[in-house]
Amino acid sequence: MDTIGFIGTGHLGYPIAENLIRAGYKLKVYNRTASKAEPLKALGAEIVSSPEAAATKGGIVMSLVSDDAAVEAVNTDALLSALGNGGVHVSMSTIGPEAARKLAEKSKAHGVTYIAAPVFARPEAAAAKVGNAVIAGEKGAKERITPLLQAGFAKNVFDLGEDPGSANVLKLIGNFMIAASIELMSEAFTLAEKNNLDTRVVYEMLTTTLFASPIFRNYGGMILDRQFAGNPSFSAALGLKDIDLVLQTGKATLTPLPMADLVKSRLLTVLAQGVKDADWLALATGAMHDAGLKP
Repeated sequence: MDTIGFIGTGHLGYPIAENLIRAGYKLKVYNRTASKAEPLKALGAEIVSSPEAAATKGGIVMSLVSDDAAVEAVNTDALLSALGNGGVHVSMSTIGPEAARKLAEKSKAHGVTYIAAPVFARPEAAAAKVGNAVIAGEKGAKERITPLLQAGFAKNVFDLGEDPGSANVLKLIGNFMIAASIELMSEAFTLAEKNNLDTRVVYEMLTTTLFASPIFRNYGGMILDRQFAGNPSFSAALGLKDIDLVLQTGKATLTPLPMADLVKSRLLTVLAQGVKDADWLALATGAMHDAGLKP
């Protein structure tokens, strides 16, 4: 199998890299904090000291980092030169659509194809390979990298066409809908609790009938269990970053998004309260506080 460059072994990147190694791929791994990637060495990965050192001529580099600036810091001239003609950069990060388009143009100038392939999965879902990928970019490169996505985390892969920005728009829409669903559930469960209903029964009834989906089932259970902080899989700060990108995308296309404004306010409140290890699920505490309940 090909040697794959892999950049970014945070909460989500690590299980994807581990799955790829277990699937038989040889990985050259770079992470800004090298110690976070070190355990992969015991599985057979080569730990390298720079993004460009993860690349091979005409090969594939997969990256999963925190934001637009981090992807731009990875997608350097040095990395693109190391990949060279025929190389592919698979960006699995959640970034803005315009950033993705600019990165694609920069890559093209070096003979490298940029594929946007943002990840729909929390770490546990990625580890179990039941996540979802949305991909956009050049057709041949998408065909080349799809087996990697399937081996790494994706049960399903959805093709958005040639424009790399489109995959990131869909990723932002998905994260917006999750955040809005968290707000919806927190308000509904708060109403149930204030009316002395057994919220566990409410949760079971709703998430096995009218709202039988993984988002309502998984996040709903976490809301009831008050799993708002402690080694977050997806931090409130990253959630705020994504909702800001949603609002920026809405502004660019004159699309009002009042629910996104509310969710942003909830996340800002969480961060203002100084809970350093808050998961973005903590936005659910807003409705509870408003109603006089203790989260």
